[in-house]
Amino acid sequence: MRFLFVLILLAGTGIGVIYPWAMSNFSGHGIGTWRVYEQGRFKPLTVPLAARDAPVRVLVDLTARAERIVSQQRTVLTLTAASNGRTVLASTLQFNHSDNPRQASPQLPDKIFRDEAGVIATVSPGPYIFTVGPGDADDIPMRAVDLILRSGVGEIDSRARPVGFSLVAIGLVGFLLTLRSGGGRPKNPNAQPPPPRWGRGST
Repeated sequence: MRFLFVLILLAGTGIGVIYPWAMSNFSGHGIGTWRVYEQGRFKPLTVPLAARDAPVRVLVDLTARAERIVSQQRTVLTLTAASNGRTVLASTLQFNHSDNPRQASPQLPDKIFRDEAGVIATVSPGPYIFTVGPGDADDIPMRAVDLILRSGVGEIDSRARPVGFSLVAIGLVGFLLTLRSGGGRPKNPNAQPPPPRWGRGST
């Protein structure tokens, strides 16, 4: 039973954590990466997109001199995407769920935190203007901000995370119970010492 619960735990981790992460970061192909903040200045970005690029996933990398981002539910960055004068995506970014930031350089203490701004499901051919700006968390030591666009990304099944986390809970609870009960294995009668054949207490 213990092995079964370990398998359930691993399956839940794959469905609820690894699958959404892989779909967000590796599905489809990259359109490009652009620096939208550097030396204390934000600058809008114009990118021409084609209908075949849809859906387009919008990711933001924040380079900061910090081990983690503690924004206390405040907004670190805001992002809007517009086409033909119409806003097609508006998002607030907090970065506080990035538990394993990337190292910017072995020689620098800066870390790179990634957050997803959203998906542009339908693309009308033409230029798209992406505008990244500061939020209300003004104590983040930002070094740089990069905008990443990925084309043809797969949609994450909305059921994946709830199902995955449920399996993780079942597997973890079941595994802990097997530890307390000794794995639920029946006792081996041969494990008991045989009764004495002679002398006091013999049968």
